[in-house]
Formats: sequence, structure tokens, C-alpha cells
Amino acid sequence: MEIKKMYEIAHEYQQRSYSPYSKYKVGCCVKDSNGKFYGGCNIENASYSPTICAERTAISKMVSEGNQLIDTILITGDSEFTYPCGVCRQVISEFSDENTKIIIAKNENEYREYKIKDLLPHGFNGDDIDV
Repeated sequence: MEIKKMYEIAHEYQQRSYSPYSKYKVGCCVKDSNGKFYGGCNIENASYSPTICAERTAISKMVSEGNQLIDTILITGDSEFTYPCGVCRQVISEFSDENTKIIIAKNENEYREYKIKDLLPHGFNGDDIDV
């Protein structure tokens, strides 16, 4: 099953987390619209502002490899269900459409599935920019 594969990738990346300050490890797996998988983990910094979340790490990898549409994103972390922060919700929104699945996984068998409109209602997007 695809969720099992995505959870395994996210969990593997969670173990790679660089989180010496918060001790809170997060892993993420993004599947793009072409079916390719990208993993990411949170990478902290002592000054906090440069810290990057697992979701943004994986999405940045996807975009830098030439794809700009998330098919599915799965997030797992040190708490029972780890939800993306507000900044990550905005970044997920930028590279999502109405069909993008957002999976918040406790493990490979227990998870919750959302659409971006569920996690970021009334989000800011390109239509809001008057150029």
C-alpha cells in the first residue's frame, strides 16, 4: 500500500532529524504528481529563524527536481499526530491543488487524511496578489 511506503520513508527521515534544541523529530514524505517520492526532516538552527521544517525540506527537494504539484504529503513526528505549522501549511498550499492529499500519520496504520482547505481555510494564494 502507498501509505505504508510513504510512512516508511517519512519515518526514516524522522530519524535523520537535526533537532538538538527542541528534541522534537519530524519526518515527511512528498509524492509528486509524477509519482516520485521525496523525504525530508526538520533541521534546526540555534537562532531558530533559519530552522526548516520537514515538510518544507521535502517540498523544496521536489521543486528543485522540477515538479511543482504535490499529489500526497505524509507527516509523522514525535507526538501522536504531528500537524504542519502555519508556514508549512502555506507552502503546502502553494504546491497543492484540490486533489492533493495531506496525511497526518501516527504510524502506517493509524492516520488522518485532509485536503489543504481543511488545514488552511481562506489561505493566501497567487490570486490575492494584484500585480
